[in-house]
Amino acid sequence: MCVPVGALLLLDFEEVLKEAGFVVLAVTSGKKAVEYLKAAESSIAGIVTDIRFAESPSGWDVARIAREIDPEMPVVYISGDSAPDWVSQGVPKSIMIEKPFVISQLIVAISQLLNDRTAGAAALE
Repeated sequence: MCVPVGALLLLDFEEVLKEAGFVVLAVTSGKKAVEYLKAAESSIAGIVTDIRFAESPSGWDVARIAREIDPEMPVVYISGDSAPDWVSQGVPKSIMIEKPFVISQLIVAISQLLNDRTAGAAALE
């Protein structure tokens, strides 16, 4: 699970997601997230991304790049002010969580998308 978010929230999210059983690769920029996504050995199962970073690319861009690499990549967006743009900017079958939120919302969103992906893959077998 790649989690590109702001540095202040990063430690909290990383700790809670690890406690929930996820393997977490935490980064503080969209650029770093894209580097990991494009790495030849990347085994990222899904992403949680803030929308706004100090520099490009945005969370919207990170998610689009992730979906170019893996069209079924689970994507959870986190934002304090960009939720209205989700319909036009977000990738299909993603989830938007608005700040402030309780951490259980994040865990449920990630789990739902990962479970949906697993169920879809099993149905194709």
